[in-house]
Amino acid sequence: MDIAEIVLLLVAAAGAGWIDAVVGGGGLLQLPALFLAGVPSVQALATNKLASVFGTASAAVTYAVTTKIDKRVAIPAGLAALASAGLGASAAAAISRDALIPLVMAALVAVALFVTFRPAFGTHPAPHLGTRARTLAAVGVTGVGIAFYDGILGPGTGTFLIIAFTTILGMDFVGGSAHSKIINSCTNLGALLVFAYQGHVLWPLGLGMAVCNIAGAQLGARMALRKGAKFVRIVLLCVVIAMVVKLGIDQANA
Repeated sequence: MDIAEIVLLLVAAAGAGWIDAVVGGGGLLQLPALFLAGVPSVQALATNKLASVFGTASAAVTYAVTTKIDKRVAIPAGLAALASAGLGASAAAAISRDALIPLVMAALVAVALFVTFRPAFGTHPAPHLGTRARTLAAVGVTGVGIAFYDGILGPGTGTFLIIAFTTILGMDFVGGSAHSKIINSCTNLGALLVFAYQGHVLWPLGLGMAVCNIAGAQLGARMALRKGAKFVRIVLLCVVIAMVVKLGIDQANA
């Protein structure tokens, strides 16, 4: 790997950190950059998780300092996500990713349409929705279902987490993003532990990318907190559209 490829990866990691901190979806930049640099598929996925876990965790800390975190959902969902994502990563080889991608694309299109035609959605919190039953549902959906998906495939995980917290618990987009970073940190760690055990992580490269990912994540989290829910909504729509296009191109070239 030459200097130009390393610089490309570091820049991509910084951009991915920014996107992940705001709405998730940093893999749109980071994974293709790793593939472009000639990193084999499984090693690219593993190294991507190493870089992402640091950036996402740093963003989670930044959000937690200024945003009220609901520990009733964050702690159990985070613990469940750690295990569920690990199981997903373990099962990844046995499940056809090509079969999952059309379903993911359909879900992302549904998210884009929903957010587009409900402009008030996620702009203000609805605290009355935070009932015990909804809290349990949020733990199950985010800490088990979405976390397992992140271990298997991953694209759109951060976006799905934000939509889940906003829809189920009535959080605004900033609150949903704050909680999603906690869960996403756990999913990244769970999958990373499996990949590390299997020996797929490129540690020197991944740690270098992690530093840039943290820098991007800090910038993204602070911008989201400063600019508010409307800014997060716009970035979310842009990232969802980009993910649908990217997955569609991948399917067409498969």
